[in-house]
Amino acid sequence: MSSDGKLPNPLDNVEPRPYIDKFKVSDSLRVASARSTYSHFKNRPMSKFVDPCEEAAKASYKCLDKFDYDRDKCTDFFQAYRDCKKTWMEQRKADRRAGRAVGS
Repeated sequence: MSSDGKLPNPLDNVEPRPYIDKFKVSDSLRVASARSTYSHFKNRPMSKFVDPCEEAAKASYKCLDKFDYDRDKCTDFFQAYRDCKKTWMEQRKADRRAGRAVGS
């Protein structure tokens, strides 16, 4: 999101960001970290607080701020957030049915 006060296009945030690898350990962390630190993160479960629709939520709040909390002017942003969440939940269901780990 830009800091110049312009709102993003609501349709840019309809698709959720990838969530599966959100908290996986990167190669650079593995090389730079001590063995004990790496093993701590290697087996760490994914956080239940991962939100691939965070950008859509931020855009909704930014819209509310810009229009002095007039919800009628931000309906497109709210709908984009709902669509993003719906798509994400459908992805998680499909992943669970396929036996892939989806976090908690």
